[in-house]
Amino acid sequence: MPDQTMALAPTGTFAFEPQDRKAKPAPSGVLGTMLSLVVAGAAIYQVRDLDFSMILALVPTSPTFWGLFAVSYLIGPAGDWFIFQRLWGIGASAFGALVRKLIYNELLVGYLGEIYFYGWARQNLKFVTTPFGAVKDVAVLSAIAGNVTTLVFLAVAFPLARMLSLHDHATAISLSLAFVIGTSLAVLLLRRSLFSLERKELRMVFAVHLLRILATAILSAALWHLVLPDVELGWWLILVTIRLLISRLPFVPNKDVVFAGIAVFALGGAVEMSALMALMAGLTLAAHMLVGLGFALGDLFSKGRSHEAPAR
Repeated sequence: MPDQTMALAPTGTFAFEPQDRKAKPAPSGVLGTMLSLVVAGAAIYQVRDLDFSMILALVPTSPTFWGLFAVSYLIGPAGDWFIFQRLWGIGASAFGALVRKLIYNELLVGYLGEIYFYGWARQNLKFVTTPFGAVKDVAVLSAIAGNVTTLVFLAVAFPLARMLSLHDHATAISLSLAFVIGTSLAVLLLRRSLFSLERKELRMVFAVHLLRILATAILSAALWHLVLPDVELGWWLILVTIRLLISRLPFVPNKDVVFAGIAVFALGGAVEMSALMALMAGLTLAAHMLVGLGFALGDLFSKGRSHEAPAR
């Protein structure tokens, strides 16, 4: 590796430089194109039953709402970018890959995004050691941070649970809590053999994930408040807690749609809040669809141009 590149590389386990692999199709490039096409198909399939007339009637016109919505949508990839920039020194070009990671996890299957990002890192960065350990550690710490935050919110929101009609689902809730606590305890017991990053790096990753989850919860409540400003704060606390619980379910795509369905059931006669949850799920799904389609079209366009380019 050139001396100048080494000087710019972050200190620690990893060092990298761009790789030149234009001679043959890159496996991760093919995977990215295939996933983009799958996302496009999944997006079209998921929106088939949405009532767009109802959603359009509820869509806010406030610039503040749309600004906060954009921030809440991108805060996950931004947090991941900060983490991997500290670990690997990645540039701005990695942000698009991390947005794809979000879409694949949310629109297709959980942790598929991590598989894609691992392939992207292998293709675009040259490592002294495999990037799998870092990608795995970041994903595991994200799950632990989510579990911890969920338990804290549950403790705070528990006195308000009487506002919901969930008495018949106490067993399901208890099993969900057991899963959250059990997985966290298992990770803590296996931490010495599970993690590959240094302790200082693990603390940084965990802190960023905590801040990201808290910021997402606050932004969600703020968006809901902008649409229905007269609703009591306790309702938003309960709904944020339910959303955190749903987010802990592994391998479940479209968690926002699942959350909206559960929220509508839990809210019962609260028609306005039920409509709001459906609206937010629709907006998030539409954002995934538009961004995913944009990536798919970009991939197809770039592939077409590469095939048309004359050989050198």
